[in-house]
Parts: sequence; structure tokens; C-alpha cells
Amino acid sequence: MFGAYRDDAIATPLIEAGLVIESEKTDADGRHRRYDRFRDRIMFPIRNTKGVVIGFGGRVLGQGEPKYLNSPETPLFSKGTELYGLFEARNAIREFGYVLVVEGYMDVVALAQLGFANAVATLGTACTPVHVQKLLRQVDTVIFSFDGDAAGRRAARRALEACLPHVTDNKIVKFLFLPPEHDPDTFIREEGTEAFAAEVRNAMPLSRFLLQAVTEDLDLRQPEGRARAQYEAKPLLSAMPPGGLRLQIVRGLAEMTGTTPADIEALCGLRSDPAQAGRMTQKRPRVARTAPTALEQKVLRLLMRYPALAARLDADTRTQLTAPELPQGEVLSGLLAECDTAGPEMHFGAFVERLGQTPYAEAFAGLRVAVLNDDIELEPATQEFDAAVQKMLAEPLRRELEMLQRKMEGGHATDADKERLRWLVSEISRRRRLV
Repeated sequence: MFGAYRDDAIATPLIEAGLVIESEKTDADGRHRRYDRFRDRIMFPIRNTKGVVIGFGGRVLGQGEPKYLNSPETPLFSKGTELYGLFEARNAIREFGYVLVVEGYMDVVALAQLGFANAVATLGTACTPVHVQKLLRQVDTVIFSFDGDAAGRRAARRALEACLPHVTDNKIVKFLFLPPEHDPDTFIREEGTEAFAAEVRNAMPLSRFLLQAVTEDLDLRQPEGRARAQYEAKPLLSAMPPGGLRLQIVRGLAEMTGTTPADIEALCGLRSDPAQAGRMTQKRPRVARTAPTALEQKVLRLLMRYPALAARLDADTRTQLTAPELPQGEVLSGLLAECDTAGPEMHFGAFVERLGQTPYAEAFAGLRVAVLNDDIELEPATQEFDAAVQKMLAEPLRRELEMLQRKMEGGHATDADKERLRWLVSEISRRRRLV
């Protein structure tokens, strides 16, 4: 089998798919050595929601690192998008009425063997907003299971942040923390399925976990402790859509910190102050003279979702996109400035909160709901962003082309107009090929 890797016709597609690795080392013939990525590992096929195998996971059989290994990122496979076992568990998820999210393939297999066929696992990465959206399309209740140690708590906090933009009043998210010495497999084998089912029933609701997370290790008897809790809660509450659940959490935080819900909403920027809004009216710049185009809306939404995309625009492109005569030129200019100053680790909720403090807060608030509903990962978002930018850059050329065509039809075009028209046709065609 390994000898076949010397054949480029066989090896090349396997290398591109990440199943075979080409080493920097060479053999006696000067060829790069090739070997299979998942040697001596138990293989777990990873399927998409249609049941198509798009990648593999492998667990080492004996001792060795890493313990788990996934296929590399490919156009078909992204760890931040896929969940192990979701296709296989889809019927059980509907039957149980909830999905159980665990941390490893073996947990999924063990739980299925022991009666919990509604389990899925992330693929060696933190839970992402795309994971959450995918799960909430399947079922209204999601229960995350984490180890009770510090690493498990950190993973739960990341899952909490991923869930907040998508938690509505008709969806339930809970967090199950097992004792530090257990994972789901060992817990069920030692304590039994009934004990595990009881742990699932008693899982911590998102509201309680959020309040626990923002008040942990704080002395709420002191003003400093209460103020810090409010500070920690601000980006989390800002990431949530308005609704009954957010209101209940606000009330709970207000009670814990000795304030009123109105105070919490004001401190966290959840409700605008009409008097303050009136005072700021004269200071707020003109946002848009006409309705934004669909392309402009798309560029704004993608930048809000992934601020790092701003780095793909050079100075000349920015100048063209933010021209004052464009409907959203000023708003886009302001958003690009915020993207440039936002750190790469800033999560969506914190970035949205930051945008709420800018002169263009009203325009950004109008886009926020559309951004929350976008189910798009970074790679396809990058492709859509590049395509939309190219189309925006071509729009002035298209308008000029239409004007010259009208002159031609009226018999008023000069030789210079005709030369310009030919160039415009060629340039627009070239740009379309770039998209």
C-alpha cells in the first residue's frame, strides 16, 4: 500500500485531501517521503448533514500524541462548521427532544452504546456560532457536557459566548458539568445510565451559568465586586437578542448587584436614553442620503461578522469604497476604522458593543439582526466579501458604460467616447472574471 504513494497520480489527491503527508525528507531516489496521516489510529468518518464523508478523525491506539487527529481544513471540511455524529444522531435527537454536545468521538460512541444516541461532538475545537446555529435548526434544546475541571469551565465559557447571539425565548441551552475525574463514558460505566440521565435533567440553564460566570470569585458585598460583575456581563448581554430571556437575566443581575434592571440596561447599553439621543442628534454625522445597495449591505454585514476582513482592502480600494457620494460611504469608513482597531481575538458580542458607541450606532444596530442570522464560516465569507468588493468597484464603470451607450444610441458619441466605451467593456469583463 505504501509503495503506491510513490505514484503521483495516486498520491496527489490524497495529499490535497490531507490523508497523506509529504515529508521534507527525501529517500535515496531524491523523492519526498510520503506517509499516511492516520497511521496506527482508529478511524472515525466525519459526515456532513447530508451523510457525505468529508473528513476523518483518528484516535491513537496506544500511547502517543496527539491523542486525537483530524483531517486538515479543506474546501469540504472545516472544524468550526462540522460536528461529529450529527448525521447519525439526527433521528435520536428528534426522539429525545434535545442534543447532547460532548468533547470527543469516543464519548459519542460510548453514549450511543449505552442508550444516548443523541450525542454529537466538536472536532477538537471550541464550539462556534455556526455549530450552535446548526444544532438549533435540529432541535430546540441543546445541552453541553463538559468536564468539571478548569479546562472544562473554559470550554463552557466559549460555548456560552457562541450561543448568546442565537438564544431566543423558544430555545433552551444548558450546561452539564461532570465531576473532574469523569467524562461521560466513565461516568455512565461507574454510576449507570439513570445517574447520567439525572445529571442531564439537572443541567445548569444558560441564564444561571451566565450569572455564575460573571460573578465568580467576586465579593458582591463590596461596590467594586458588584461593579466588576456588571462590567463582565456587559459584552455577554450585548451579544444577546432582545427578548424575555435577556430581560430575566438582567433582572437576576440587578438583584445580585443591588441595582435595578433599568440601571443594568443603561450601563450595558441595552436601551437607548431618549434624552441622551436627543442631545447627540446634532453631533451625529449624516449616515446615508439614499438607501444602501445590496452589495453595500453585504460588505457591511460581512465586516461586522469578521472584522479581520478589513485587512484585505488596500488604501486605494478603501478610498473608492468610502467615497462621500456613495450611499453608505461614511458608514463603511467608520466601520473600517473600528475593524482596524479591534483585536483579532475580539468576539462578536464585544465588537457589536463597541460599534454601539460610535456615531453610526443606529446604522450598525439595523444590520445586527441580519448579521446574527448569517450562517457563514470565515472561508466562504472571505470569498463573498472579495466578490462583493469587486462588484462595488465595478459599479461606477457600469454606470458610465450605460451613459455612453445612450450617447451612442442617440448618435452623439465622439471618437473618444467610443474608445472609452470599448475600454469599459473590456475592464468590466476582466473584473467579472476575478469574481
